[in-house]
Amino acid sequence: MGIENFITFMLTALVFVITPGIDTVFVLNKSIGQGRKSGIQATLGINTGILAHIIFAALGLSVVLSKSDIAFTLIKYIGFLYLIYLGYLKLKNNKKGLNIAHEVTQNKKVKSDFWSGFLTNTLNPKVALFFLAFFPQFINPDQIENPIPFILLGFTFALIGTLWYLGLTFFATTFTQKIKSNPNFSIYLNKFSGIVFILMGIKIVLT
Repeated sequence: MGIENFITFMLTALVFVITPGIDTVFVLNKSIGQGRKSGIQATLGINTGILAHIIFAALGLSVVLSKSDIAFTLIKYIGFLYLIYLGYLKLKNNKKGLNIAHEVTQNKKVKSDFWSGFLTNTLNPKVALFFLAFFPQFINPDQIENPIPFILLGFTFALIGTLWYLGLTFFATTFTQKIKSNPNFSIYLNKFSGIVFILMGIKIVLT
């Protein structure tokens, strides 16, 4: 299929996935603050965003992004503004108590978690450039213009990410059951998450 050193790719991809970043913070925030279903939806949204990056890269759009300062800057600032917006919403939320059982039954909220995860990932231009730099190292040079190897590697990367974040979700929600009785916990979590999202946004825009 034009792929070389597939086992090495999977091991390296796992290292990248488990390294804490914006996606990890986002999934943990949703899992602890709003329950298991929200964490699962955030996980699916983030990895759907990865697949979107993969398709763009396979079609050559990431090459355009990597060569166009204007396109890269535009996407970067959109991602910055979105993360700042998420951080602002968290900082202004002073609701006490997690009330997980109520929150996770709201279908509209769950759909929002999916799309929030999707946008958080797709609006980070560094993800597109990472795939563009990382994947070709595991593709036969004769197949470098063939989108199939790129897409297969992308699906593998997304599968690894999905399994890892689902594991984080189940761990975080199990931990939540022990602390959800603390009425001030959700306030502390929102303040911490808001600051982290804002710092992540600043990190993106300064890159």
